Amino acid sequence: MDPYATDPHRQPADALVVFGATGDLAHKQIFPALHAMCQHGALQVPVIGVASSPWSVEKLRAYARESVERNGADIDRRALERLLSALQYVSGNYEDAATFESLRRALQSAQRPVFYLAIPPVLFPMVIRGLGAARSKSVV
Repeated sequence: MDPYATDPHRQPADALVVFGATGDLAHKQIFPALHAMCQHGALQVPVIGVASSPWSVEKLRAYARESVERNGADIDRRALERLLSALQYVSGNYEDAATFESLRRALQSAQRPVFYLAIPPVLFPMVIRGLGAARSKSVV
């Protein structure tokens, strides 16, 4: 049963933001899981990785490809390409408002992003404050 069909106020997410996209958790588990979601047609939104690593989107895509190839059980090349084409990247310090401004630009017109914190729990308050401050300024 589709939960969105039964509740007119409930709407699906229109972007996925992964904080800690260059980390070990993303490499070992998140990218293979996102690949599996692409295989099943369940990932139809942009995926924006956020991390402090000074990477390009191309480097993040290579990292995600290597992750799926190393940790994925059954690699579907078309699903992998869909995942890689959905990936975007924001590099920045979680204490810097400019990072959240860059995230706002990457989100474009997304209204209902989902935030996944694949970062150490000690960083959660910092990211939540950054998102809250950005939202109060209509940044995120």
